[in-house]
Amino acid sequence: MSTTEDRATAAPTTMAAMVLDAAARRRGMAVRHKEDGAWRRMGYAELGRRITALARGLLALGVEPGDRVAILSQTRPEWTCADFAVLCVGAVTVPVYQTNSPQECRYVLEHSGARVVFCEDAVQMEKIEGVRDHLPALERVVAFTQAREGALSLAELETRGEEIDEARVRERAHAVSLDDLATVVYTSGTTGPPKGCMLTHGNLRADMDMIQQRISFPGDAVFYVFLPLAHVLTRIVQFLAVDAGAELAYWQRDPKKLVEEVGEIQPTHLPSVPRLFEKIYTAATVKVAEAGGAREKLFHWAVGVGRRVREAEQAGREPGRALQAQYAVADRLVLHKVRDLFGGRIELSVTGAAPIDPEILQFFRAAGVYVLEGYGMTETAAVAAINTIEEHRFGTVGKPVPGCEVRIADDGEILMKGPNIFGGYFANEEATRSDLVDGWLHSGDLGELDADGYLKITGRKKDLIITSSGKNIAPSNIENLIRQTRWVSQVVVFGDRRPYLTALVTLDPDEAVALAAKVGAPGEQVGALARHEGARAEIQRVVDEVNAQFASIEQIKRFEILERDLSQEDEELTPTLKVKRNVVYDRHAGVFAGLYEDRS
Repeated sequence: MSTTEDRATAAPTTMAAMVLDAAARRRGMAVRHKEDGAWRRMGYAELGRRITALARGLLALGVEPGDRVAILSQTRPEWTCADFAVLCVGAVTVPVYQTNSPQECRYVLEHSGARVVFCEDAVQMEKIEGVRDHLPALERVVAFTQAREGALSLAELETRGEEIDEARVRERAHAVSLDDLATVVYTSGTTGPPKGCMLTHGNLRADMDMIQQRISFPGDAVFYVFLPLAHVLTRIVQFLAVDAGAELAYWQRDPKKLVEEVGEIQPTHLPSVPRLFEKIYTAATVKVAEAGGAREKLFHWAVGVGRRVREAEQAGREPGRALQAQYAVADRLVLHKVRDLFGGRIELSVTGAAPIDPEILQFFRAAGVYVLEGYGMTETAAVAAINTIEEHRFGTVGKPVPGCEVRIADDGEILMKGPNIFGGYFANEEATRSDLVDGWLHSGDLGELDADGYLKITGRKKDLIITSSGKNIAPSNIENLIRQTRWVSQVVVFGDRRPYLTALVTLDPDEAVALAAKVGAPGEQVGALARHEGARAEIQRVVDEVNAQFASIEQIKRFEILERDLSQEDEELTPTLKVKRNVVYDRHAGVFAGLYEDRS
């Protein structure tokens, strides 16, 4: 039964009503996660009991409607249970990225006035303990695991709630309205202090409805979730899964096992950022390229056949008999192996947060795996535009979801309006007035709408580089192309008020062994490779190939390879792996300055 049919029957509105409805009516599995090396599963009825028990505990702590409750944790089942418990008592969830420093945690908790914080473990609790004196509103710390002195364990929270009648949870949940605040999500702050986006239950419900008008999610779907639940896209995926009665399969919290784990879980739906798909693409193509000869020719022939079949399907044509026969061979020998990297059951993958090479998307489509780009912001409750299997155009982020208006301002900025657009920034009227004008959200992103209504992202207003000759350049265009190479992790282009562009490049640590072997470097450490002439020549080759696609003024004239990767720990990346450009510029100012020195 489809999601639309289910919702027509029960029509749950708020996130609180939705989860209680799902717990009462759904009979399938809700959660899958690994514990002590074995996969554990939880049905919807048990999920409902866990959420209700935590909600009763929050009531026992005196949490009132509108109170802010923070969650500081990696993505795990307890995060989801705590989130829904908060929503069911009419309170407001404040997500905090697990990678945040103690001072960043302090900022979010202090600014939001959180009364309670859920912490994942001792590591996260230590952050709060270090800034507790600066958080006068904070009354309780609850630990998912490893509860320390002064904190409640989940079991202790549930015990406190035993004195509260379950009926009070239902009363609170059903008293929540669409206009009530559901969550304050702090932006990751690439250009300044984080701003708390206020999203109501109505904003979230509207965005879910808009997405569901474009994409149907069956009840037997399995969503693989590994992105931070502090990010609004993962939250909306969580809500969509529960609304559909689907299963959420959680990662083991080990980034090195992502590709392996996708194959093991065999998800049907995979929301991600480009980096995971780039890794899978590399896994699918590198060994073939290294083998060369007949094997490589067979591989490229098979992908070419797959492309012709998909093009015929998209045009509404039936592939001819000869092409069907070729496809049967191509699929048996090559293409099914690509699908197996996703577990063999993948129906739809969505990528966002950063651009991805259309060549990668076309490769996966040829193998029968649809990886489709979408676009949105925290301020749009996640999704504002998305490609679908039926309607997609590579190189764009798809068409706006129904009900979300999109227009392009005279200066190229993307403006959006609709019921999914947030109501403003928490305790920040100045920023609200700046970004929300007459109901139109000023995104800060630059884009174009083509004749068929597909949206293309062309850059970021605040990232524009204006050279000394007055040329406006969006650095993301050339950065993204260079970053697509196997060897490169990050690229940061520099050149504001300078005569030409330069760049800071970092090597991908996961590919260090292969790069060392290719260039004949004696060591496999990133630091040593960054200094090796052979590695530098290989990166120069990549830069030259990409430069050839741009006008001279848009080309990178010089670059430097950093002896380490950019990291969240050094505050150079956001939790969603976006580069904090200004931080990188400041931290590596000497490197950039050296690239403009006369070396003659």
